Amino acid sequence: MNKQELFDALAQYRVIPVIAIDDVQSAVPMADALIEGGLPVAEITFRTAAAQAVMEKLQKERPRLILGAGTVLSVENLRLAKQCGAQFGVAPGLNPEVVREAQKLDLPFIPGVTTPSDIEHALGLGVDVLKFFPAEASGGVTMIKALSGPYAHKGVQFMPTGGVTLKNLETYLSQPTVMMVGGTWIAKKETIAGGKWDEIRENCRQICNLVAQIRKAGS
Repeated sequence: MNKQELFDALAQYRVIPVIAIDDVQSAVPMADALIEGGLPVAEITFRTAAAQAVMEKLQKERPRLILGAGTVLSVENLRLAKQCGAQFGVAPGLNPEVVREAQKLDLPFIPGVTTPSDIEHALGLGVDVLKFFPAEASGGVTMIKALSGPYAHKGVQFMPTGGVTLKNLETYLSQPTVMMVGGTWIAKKETIAGGKWDEIRENCRQICNLVAQIRKAGS
């Protein structure tokens, strides 16, 4: 899957489960819950010691899952993500060194931004799909609308993450410059640890139903 195909797929699902997972043995049942719920995407964050092993396991045993690496804070993280089979990377901030390395590795990468200066820096690096983080704390939809004014015509699209929930999901997804959002509520660390796979499936189903409603209303 090339970069455009990947972004097209993510834009189709509209919501990326952002996951911190401690136990490798929970990786496959978690992935199955996402897939069965209709949301076969996972951004596994480098916030836990198990992240590398989880990505390796999912890449091998659940290849239909669109696998991403999150909290990519260094070139080392990025290279490891690529080695583990991640199809894309995401960062909370904009590190030019990491962006350039991602381009060398041909790994689609979504750096984080909050300000106009961040966006212009990203555009200067040839990146226009950007994580808006922390979304709610940085002004939420109001801020996205303000940032979209001067930058939408440059092709900028956002992935708001941080404070996005099922309650405000529709508001975010209704913004023309929002390609997708990242959501930590879909498969929380404690939900995974408790083996609450039905809860994860139901969260995915609710998301898929809402996305379908938004798409129908906009057609």
